[in-house]
Amino acid sequence: MSGKRLRLRGGDPPLQIRLFLQRWKPVATFGVFLTFVVSWILSRTILKGESSAFSLELPPYRPPQILRTLYTSLIDRTLIVLWCAIVFAAPAVIVLGSISNIHIGTTTLAEWLINLFDPVAWLLGLNGVILLAFIVAIPANEIIIPTILMLTVMVTGIGEQGAGVMFETNKNSTLAMLLHGGGWTTLTAVCLMFFCLRHNPCSTTIYTIWKETKSIKWTTLATFLPIA
Repeated sequence: MSGKRLRLRGGDPPLQIRLFLQRWKPVATFGVFLTFVVSWILSRTILKGESSAFSLELPPYRPPQILRTLYTSLIDRTLIVLWCAIVFAAPAVIVLGSISNIHIGTTTLAEWLINLFDPVAWLLGLNGVILLAFIVAIPANEIIIPTILMLTVMVTGIGEQGAGVMFETNKNSTLAMLLHGGGWTTLTAVCLMFFCLRHNPCSTTIYTIWKETKSIKWTTLATFLPIA
């Protein structure tokens, strides 16, 4: 890439953002395309004849109520969110720690599962580590990438982190060495991005859908439709 192309002009976005948009724009475009395709299919199949509506809840127009606002922010927002984190995310941490430290013979349970999932994962352009991370992290999608890094370190032996230790790295060289050691290619990264577009929702979202609809049908559909 020539220096002329890398030169930034006044008002241009950062170089890293421009390069990211140039390289991965097709992935984002494909996601938008899928949205319209799925909407078109649903409106002509199981949602045929259903009225489509979008409800937007606006706050009441009234003078500020400081005490009520503080109560709502503390109880309805903070404590409830923290409780959901304990209920849904804690099991994921327990599962991660368990499969990383329970041994079957000379291998850990995590390594055994990775080898089991590898054939199916390769058909999707992924690997066993990525597929296991998506399954284990169903309670909290936010931990998928740290889980992938943790499992990759455990399998490859690269890095100083112990088994079951979740971490993130800001060094591109360290991340590149780790992913290359895990057998990643450019195709793996692209397939991971496509899979992120279409993977199942987290358990908190699934629970919210069930709570709002009280329907096993719609909860099941919303859970498995993205990966269908």
